[in-house]
Amino acid sequence: MDTWVIVLIIVAAIVLVGIIIVGGRRARERQLDNKRSEAAHLRKEADRGTSQAAERASLAEEQAQQAEQERAKAEETRARADEIDPDRNT
Repeated sequence: MDTWVIVLIIVAAIVLVGIIIVGGRRARERQLDNKRSEAAHLRKEADRGTSQAAERASLAEEQAQQAEQERAKAEETRARADEIDPDRNT
């Protein structure tokens, strides 16, 4: 084989290895970008879920307070009825 053919094969091999390396890096970067995008989407979804849960917890707390107030008022009304009722033994 002539020297120039060997040199040409070596240069072609080096170029091919370079193309493979660059292509691999680009594919890896695309994969990392996709993972970052998916992670950002999941974080948004988690934040939205956390916000909804906080709203529900707040609403539940308000409802619990209202229920407690209604219970206390009912107890006061019952106590007043017991005081007024002449047939009730106190």
